[in-house]
Amino acid sequence: MSSSFVISQPNIMSLLAAMQPICSKKTSLPVTEYILFDITPRELTLKATDLEISLQSTAEIESTSDENHSFLVPGKRIFELVKELQGDITFLLSGNTLELKADGVDLSLNIKDAQDFPPFPERIENLMQLEAPFLLSLLNKVGFLIPSNNTNSALNGLFLEINEEGMSMVTTDGHSLARIATKKYSLAEEKKWLLPRRAVLEIKKILEVNEPAHVFLGVCGNQLVFSGMHFNFFTKLIAEKFPEYRPILQKDGFKPARLSRSEFTRTLKRTGCLLAGQFISTTFTFKQNSLDVDLNNKEVGTLKESLPLLDYDGSEVQTRFYSPYLLNGLQSLSEETITLHIKNSIKPIMFDAQANEYDFTYLVMPVSVVQKA
Repeated sequence: MSSSFVISQPNIMSLLAAMQPICSKKTSLPVTEYILFDITPRELTLKATDLEISLQSTAEIESTSDENHSFLVPGKRIFELVKELQGDITFLLSGNTLELKADGVDLSLNIKDAQDFPPFPERIENLMQLEAPFLLSLLNKVGFLIPSNNTNSALNGLFLEINEEGMSMVTTDGHSLARIATKKYSLAEEKKWLLPRRAVLEIKKILEVNEPAHVFLGVCGNQLVFSGMHFNFFTKLIAEKFPEYRPILQKDGFKPARLSRSEFTRTLKRTGCLLAGQFISTTFTFKQNSLDVDLNNKEVGTLKESLPLLDYDGSEVQTRFYSPYLLNGLQSLSEETITLHIKNSIKPIMFDAQANEYDFTYLVMPVSVVQKA
């Protein structure tokens, strides 16, 4: 018995595109290269999993059959075919083939039995509703710092913590640390999750493409779930314990100061030009009215600059940082005049930003001990 439905190329294309990073990853099960199609008289549901992250997306359709149908289609192949079609596409299920008809084009793909697909997460327990644009802004503030392949696997993720005081996200690469906290969302029972880097990147893409107004945060067994009106994104979690970071954020004895972000950024970019790919530290000297920057690369050249430093009433501090680490964090600071905290040459530098709905901190460790007597 045959069944067919019609869907526009842009609509089916967006669903298939979101699943490509998942179905294209090699796993121990070749069947994960397939996308599961579930068809009901009113809805098309696509599912993809690589055994670590999973995505379920839906679209409204009008099927010619009153029955439900499930089957597997090669994920990459159907994506590449649909990409080259235009207008409305008619999908016709007939026996062991799926036909695609659009604007004079008639294609067919062999399909597989849906029973071969790995078990898909079910029974989601929603914990809270989040404003999707706000969630995306938080992820963007700290997500850039997640390493791709750190030897300490606990660093290869984003630490999400929610308790009665609020919600925070923390990332670190071992040299720098970014933390953003908000009191906008809270839970009476404390929850902690360590999301893999891949999961963070994919949920960001989903939020950017789909632009939902709200997202539900929930759990499904041992997985974390982000759900919108037409999607459910599941991710397994990193089992290792995230490093205890709170002590390093204590500001006892630190002195605040203010600095022009644009001027500081240009200085750091100039130091980056002189590094020539080498790991060479730059000397930063904090004085009452100025920040002196000094870099000496014997193979390339030198740099000496002095920037106005505002509201600093501490003693002179000379310390060393790898300037690209400092520059990385400035992308998350939107204010023209930024606030920093410094203590001595063996303590980190911390940048703070307060907004109406969140507090952001970016910390960088010094490269070496250069303490004045």
